[in-house]
Amino acid sequence: MPFVSRDDQGKISGVTETADPKFPEEISADHPDLIRYVTAAALSSQAIRDELAQSDFKMVRLVDDLIDLLIDRGVIQFTDLPQAAGEKYLQRQSARHRLQTWSSLIVDEKDIL
Repeated sequence: MPFVSRDDQGKISGVTETADPKFPEEISADHPDLIRYVTAAALSSQAIRDELAQSDFKMVRLVDDLIDLLIDRGVIQFTDLPQAAGEKYLQRQSARHRLQTWSSLIVDEKDIL
């Protein structure tokens, strides 16, 4: 049975599997308050995972740009990268180049005179 703590409004604010002075109330695993708490926590966790996933995409682009900058300024050479990292970097550079090529071929209606 889980043990819970509650806030001033009586809502569950924490859960643990073992008895603890900070979690004094033992409730059943199917208690409606616990189900609400776990559901809200799962939704919140998913929102955080989604935020991190979006951030990961931006970080990858940042790392690409940082590698470009370091190579352009002569701080590092491409050959300084570990082989696996260099291969991934080249794959991404190739994909970005292909995307730029295709994007330049596609014309929006507003661009047509």
